[in-house]
Amino acid sequence: MLALDDEGPLHRQTYRALRGAILEGRLRPDTRMPSSRSLAKELGLSRNTVLQAFDQLVAEGYATAREGAGTFVAGSLPSRAHGGGKTEQGGKVESARLSALGRRIQTRIPPGAASWSLRREPLRFDFRYGEPGYADLPLNTWTRLLGRRARRLSVRRLAYQPPGGAAELREALADYLARARGVVCEPEQILITQGSQQAIDLCVRLLVDPGDTVVLEEPHYTGFSFCLAAAGADISHVPVDEDGLRVEELDSIGEASLACVTPSHQFPAGGVLSLPRRLALLDWAERSGAYLLEDDYDGEFRYDSRPLECLQSLDRDGRVVYVGTASKILFPALRIGWVVAPPALVRSFHDAKAITDTGTASLEQLAFADFIREGHLERHVRRARQRHASRRSALLEAVEAELGDRADVIGTGAGIHVVLRFESLPALDVGRLRRACRERDVGVYPVAPFYAQAPEHAELLLGYASLDEEEIRTGIGRLREALDTV
Repeated sequence: MLALDDEGPLHRQTYRALRGAILEGRLRPDTRMPSSRSLAKELGLSRNTVLQAFDQLVAEGYATAREGAGTFVAGSLPSRAHGGGKTEQGGKVESARLSALGRRIQTRIPPGAASWSLRREPLRFDFRYGEPGYADLPLNTWTRLLGRRARRLSVRRLAYQPPGGAAELREALADYLARARGVVCEPEQILITQGSQQAIDLCVRLLVDPGDTVVLEEPHYTGFSFCLAAAGADISHVPVDEDGLRVEELDSIGEASLACVTPSHQFPAGGVLSLPRRLALLDWAERSGAYLLEDDYDGEFRYDSRPLECLQSLDRDGRVVYVGTASKILFPALRIGWVVAPPALVRSFHDAKAITDTGTASLEQLAFADFIREGHLERHVRRARQRHASRRSALLEAVEAELGDRADVIGTGAGIHVVLRFESLPALDVGRLRRACRERDVGVYPVAPFYAQAPEHAELLLGYASLDEEEIRTGIGRLREALDTV
């Protein structure tokens, strides 16, 4: 009889229970594992939950899937699972003594999942999401500005810098965000971070205690859920639709300390939070005393109309913590993000950042400030928006021509990715579809990891920023061929 540990999502609990049974020898090598149906019945879970656990075991090498026969315990375990309690040097392995935070990270976050670098395969038509169009980047301009700043470095610039970031960049960002996103702030409210993920982590550390209720979109960005799991938050998932978070469902949650939202382009489903819902969300935050963490990760890219101003621009009560990043408008390796904190939280954010890393690298900040001040950023965003719009059109036309009513396209109005939902294909067939796509040199990615509860239907997350129009059309054609085999 397997026992779940009540830590985190059910599919992770099931995975850990099965892995423990394998490592302890209760499920022996090369033996058939219990069927997903019988195990789901035994544990009182949905079959999809058990299948997610099986998929994770297969992915990590603890089990193998044999077509037509079921899932079997692997004949030999992954190297890290071998050793019978011995290290490679022959010493005894002792359990790590971790803090409560460390134990939550170990038990509630899947091993290796807290990485934003998707494994790169040599696929010609890779619909990788989360990255910009690298061919569009004005790298000559960037390297020139970076070199100019490097040649002018003084001793003062080589010493420790203010943890909030370079004054030049904070001033340039305040002007840019006001023009491009409607952000209302003074430069002193801006904190420069190591990408938006550090900004999210700082916000959760400052505003969430263990046991606090936090609202999270469903599906959701896992950068939120990982930080919340580490903090010991009690997460309440609220579904989204084409108009973003279903704000009307918040009143049933009760007291909450924070809500994490992506209103300008919901990740991953792509909805844009409507104005009535934005106002209702702000009203809920004021009534409940909660803060709103707004992740505006790609708000500059909207195609059917002018980009909507951010939620923060409507905030009159100091409830919105606004987070942005250079990863989509320039490139992820730059590792520059920012927080616009309400006045009451500014000092707390600066102190927390100082304790974390004493400050962000200065040279890139100064070059980025010049990039903004000299108009290069806004020119680049305008060109990138035009290129992305052309790619988006090619994608939508190809999906209509190749897939027709076999797939619904979701989240097309903004950003640089869409979701394909296959109503007639069960979610458990996504793995087979991906394998068939890889055989045709096409990379596609599942949406399931961004759900707390597994979706009923197969869904794929397709990024299109790094492909040209002809590559997109060819890739979708090959996706259709793969779908025919599944």
